[in-house]
Amino acid sequence: MYSFSVMQHLYVHWPFCPYKCHFCDFVAMASHEQFMQNYHEALIKEIELFSLNAPSDNYLKTIYLGGGTPSTYPAPLLLDMFAILKKHFEFDQTTEVTIEVNPGTVTSELLIAWQKAGVNRLSIGVQSLKDVVLKSLNRHQTRQDVLNVLRDASVYFQNLSVDFILGLPGVSDDEWKLMIQEAMHWPIKHISIYFLMVHEDTPLYFKVKTNHMTLPPDDNTVDLYDWTVATLQKNGFDRYELSNFAKPGFESRHNAAYWDRKNYKGFGLGACSFNGTTRFQNVKNLGKYLELVEKQESVVQVCETLTKSQIALEKIMLGLRQRKGLVVADYMKEATPSQQLHFYQGAEKLKNNGLIEFDQDIVRLTPKGYALENEVSLHLFSEC
Repeated sequence: MYSFSVMQHLYVHWPFCPYKCHFCDFVAMASHEQFMQNYHEALIKEIELFSLNAPSDNYLKTIYLGGGTPSTYPAPLLLDMFAILKKHFEFDQTTEVTIEVNPGTVTSELLIAWQKAGVNRLSIGVQSLKDVVLKSLNRHQTRQDVLNVLRDASVYFQNLSVDFILGLPGVSDDEWKLMIQEAMHWPIKHISIYFLMVHEDTPLYFKVKTNHMTLPPDDNTVDLYDWTVATLQKNGFDRYELSNFAKPGFESRHNAAYWDRKNYKGFGLGACSFNGTTRFQNVKNLGKYLELVEKQESVVQVCETLTKSQIALEKIMLGLRQRKGLVVADYMKEATPSQQLHFYQGAEKLKNNGLIEFDQDIVRLTPKGYALENEVSLHLFSEC
């Protein structure tokens, strides 16, 4: 059994969706509404079983409800789940509590229930405003659904975030630019821009593989990303991480915990946890999850204790993704003498090539370096 010395960040997974998007490879399932009650009861039991050995220092800085589609979590069940969390963990109005929202699934009843539960941040999956593109990806929402949820949610919540996917087939450069420019007038504080990822064994993968769908050229997508960064920054959204932009004070604290390699505990189907040295993942099969919880057995299926080299590489990659950069002294704690030498030699070359800034003990990517983040990280890292 794994342990945590401190517990400040929780993730709760709700795997149910009214449909599954063709690009999605998350632990999610469509048309399984009949299992919601059973899953909710198992989730409660998993939380209660964990709390028996939870650390005494359990004031939560962040809670994140992800999915799946958490906005389909029935209000009475969601309120019950939060009551259980409050019974076993400490959190208050200063805790960042996020729920992922799918436009078209939101009602006034849900918005009121979320507010009552303590939710104070919505992450709204917009992805695109072009209805025909959304339909081609089996995403059952419309442009009007997005506008409606922004209008209604802004009555109850100040901290609204939206997600967009860059590189979707069927979205022209001009359409992308018009969408971003329109978003600058929305009541939002945070924007995530994700590059389209084509995962194996998804419907999108087979469409691309069989030439039924054509992806835009990579160079074109990178140019659009650069334009987007400049436009967002001009409108007060600072890039604080490679894919994330926020008005000052509205950065995602939960995601920052991941990037800073803080401890976090995940509850639910396929949920991941990290205690500083070891990563864990719960089982992904719903029937197996329900069975294990019922037997009061561990639901952890994957357990990986990181090597010093893995930790060192993570620190480089996650540090460079962020605006605040990589603290070199922190990296050096894990590095061998040869890794330290390799790092400084690589940093000198990268600095001369205009890919990084090396300011005292901090290494940051330059705008040019952001486009080559993976390559820069690997150039600084050595296996031994």
